[in-house]
Amino acid sequence: MIGRLRGRLAWKQPPYLLIDAHGVGYELEASLTTFQTLPEVGAEVMLFTHLAVREDAHTLYGFASTAERGLFRNLIRVTGIGPRLALLILSGMSVDLFGRCVREGDAAALTRLPGIGKKTAERLIIEMRDRIGELGLYPAAVAVPGGQIAPPDASPVDDAISALVALGYKLPEASRMVQAIEAEGMTSEAIIRQALQASVRR
Repeated sequence: MIGRLRGRLAWKQPPYLLIDAHGVGYELEASLTTFQTLPEVGAEVMLFTHLAVREDAHTLYGFASTAERGLFRNLIRVTGIGPRLALLILSGMSVDLFGRCVREGDAAALTRLPGIGKKTAERLIIEMRDRIGELGLYPAAVAVPGGQIAPPDASPVDDAISALVALGYKLPEASRMVQAIEAEGMTSEAIIRQALQASVRR
């Protein structure tokens, strides 16, 4: 398995690039996010890699960070997500933003990516939710009242969402309830109170 490549950037044209390493030219595919980090042609570059082996092709994918590569490897494990679609996802949003969309159940944001419909977005949220912590896309959990977990130094919005989940609301619904409130400067208790009041009025 080729895990990393260092060499001279010989050519680039999204989504393809060529790295000359000790006289051997390695052709890779990469996301637009990684392309934005590449130096000028002729400069030295180092990329983390993933080798996908199929009967008809051996394709090498390059990534600017181990976080991006980790997310790619998990995305291609999701039903219906192949390497090409995984690259489109990584080209359309950052690793951190993807993690936030999954945490908050924000299917609408995911459907704005090319090739991602509503059902695929919902599948991504369901199948990736348990993996984002392993990828470092969610801070280490700490206990909060009600037996739920929340990230350390969580914002009042995060605390409010966690509390609503503890009350029995599903995560996407809890996120929508909180996002419907002008929560800037409010405490988590005030956010929860307004979210519950608004829910009752609907």
